[in-house]
Amino acid sequence: MRKVEITREPVELYKILKFEGLVTTGGEAKLLIADGQVTVNGEIETRRRKKIVNGDVIEFSGEKLQMQLV
Repeated sequence: MRKVEITREPVELYKILKFEGLVTTGGEAKLLIADGQVTVNGEIETRRRKKIVNGDVIEFSGEKLQMQLV
């Protein structure tokens, strides 16, 4: 599991996928989220603007990311 440092919370889900390089654009991230391909804390998440906070775990395409507030 990869730790992702965030400097503020909340952060929108699609932005994390984009900034961490899991997708190339925000639009691509939004489509994949709406399609049910992303989980947050073990549950399928279809809200693109889901607010992500410290400790949340995002899973997409075999990769797990844990948010860590710094």
